[in-house]
Amino acid sequence: MSGFIHRPQIEVLSAADGDRRRYWSDDDKLRIVEESFLGHRQVAATARRHGICRSLLTTWRREYRNGELGSSCPGSFAPVTVTTEAPASQAGRGDPCRPVDCQVEIVLPNGRRLIVPSGVNTEALVRILAAVDGP
Repeated sequence: MSGFIHRPQIEVLSAADGDRRRYWSDDDKLRIVEESFLGHRQVAATARRHGICRSLLTTWRREYRNGELGSSCPGSFAPVTVTTEAPASQAGRGDPCRPVDCQVEIVLPNGRRLIVPSGVNTEALVRILAAVDGP
């Protein structure tokens, strides 16, 4: 027999040879997520079109629905109801709401209520909401 031994050719790949992890800006993520909501069954097609895996797009969609995607501030919007009738505690006054007496009632998602004067300082209200909106 001959001394020749058949060895398959092997190619060694290093991490530097492949593409690095891509970075998606919040604007890009929002644009892709909103595109995926446009039609019926668009998640897989949108993911393929942008070269991302479907599970990543699903994660972005969940973050979008929860208000976590692209949000630079911890707050979020809440529904507001404006009524013209006075609360039960003020029903007997007969005096319309004067600017000094007007109050805003804020009901937080955790069930807590906050009643502040309508002319409250915005910075102070932000600090109060941050303290009250905790768990």
